[in-house]
Amino acid sequence: MVAAETIKKLPAILKPVSDEQGANAAVALLLKHQRDDHKVLLVKRVENPSDPWSGQMALPGGKREPNDKSLQDTVTRETMEETGIALDTSSFLGSLTAITSEPKPGMKILPFVVLLNHEPKLKLNQKELERYLWVPYKTIVQSRGVAEFSFGKYSAYILPDAVVWGITYKILSQFIRAVKKAACL
Repeated sequence: MVAAETIKKLPAILKPVSDEQGANAAVALLLKHQRDDHKVLLVKRVENPSDPWSGQMALPGGKREPNDKSLQDTVTRETMEETGIALDTSSFLGSLTAITSEPKPGMKILPFVVLLNHEPKLKLNQKELERYLWVPYKTIVQSRGVAEFSFGKYSAYILPDAVVWGITYKILSQFIRAVKKAACL
């Protein structure tokens, strides 16, 4: 469970939104308040042979385009394109540490932590995303384990409806560490 009071303290732990860390892509870790916890939006990418993250659970986002003035613009545009969620009235709390992609080493992804100030209506871009889940923070924390695939064993969050591993696992793990630090402030 992550209380609203802890979320208010997160900006003191996170990096500033303007610190792009040499990244060329961005994702949004979207938080929505619900009762005494917050939920995180996870999306499932469609199966696509040209996508190295085909069929995986992910966070909305994508590559920076020439018209994007910043990575905040990138994540705002990509979130709207993929989920129909407008981030213009949301609170950008800060960013986590950028992560270099293993399947695409030229891609460095900056995760933004964003608190939604409204109940979003999702409209998935069905060319990119298959489905979405709002997962309580508490459930994510309690679901840490190891997933076995045909290509090996990986640390993962094993949720009732999905397995989260790879870059998204690393981002969620960073977020959990940040929340724990914020709770101690």
